Amino acid sequence: MAFDFAAQVEIDLRVLTRPMPDKLPTIYRTLGQNYNERLLPSLIHETLRAVVGQYDARQLITQREAVCREIRKILTERASKFYIALDDVSITNITFGKEFTSVIEAKQVATQEAERAKFVVEKAEQDNRSAVIRAEGEAMSAQLIGQATANNPAFITLRKIEAATEIAHILSDSESKIFLNSDDLINLPNKNLESSAGKK
Repeated sequence: MAFDFAAQVEIDLRVLTRPMPDKLPTIYRTLGQNYNERLLPSLIHETLRAVVGQYDARQLITQREAVCREIRKILTERASKFYIALDDVSITNITFGKEFTSVIEAKQVATQEAERAKFVVEKAEQDNRSAVIRAEGEAMSAQLIGQATANNPAFITLRKIEAATEIAHILSDSESKIFLNSDDLINLPNKNLESSAGKK
């Protein structure tokens, strides 16, 4: 679908003109007394379409002075051919049509959706990296525990004591009263303790 940007922009232009005094008889003879109404609207419209077509929406807003200078230059040249002088040309307002505004809004929504999708992908990649690092850490921990157990069987006994201590702290903070046999809590075979003590 071809999009006519110039047709979607409305520019309010203030143009102050005056006839060249020495050419008044020529103006009245060729254009009549209502030369402003007969000539200027078409000159302004043609000039605006020619200039606006060279800029995009962002440039029309950010380079408003440059656009105005270009309009003034072309309009002055065209009006001088009909012996009309321009004292001032200025842009008073720029508005965009509904279709153009809808296109811009749709583009903004699409950009936001793309940014959101990019964020979701980056977060998933970060989560994956975290899971890999965590898995590598757990694997290394399991390997170290395996080595420690192989090198010193008392390591398992130490781990059982640490677990029993943690359970005891949790139970002591509880309002419920629970009685456990310490042998059942740790479940340590006496022969392992004796053999560990004998090795020392």
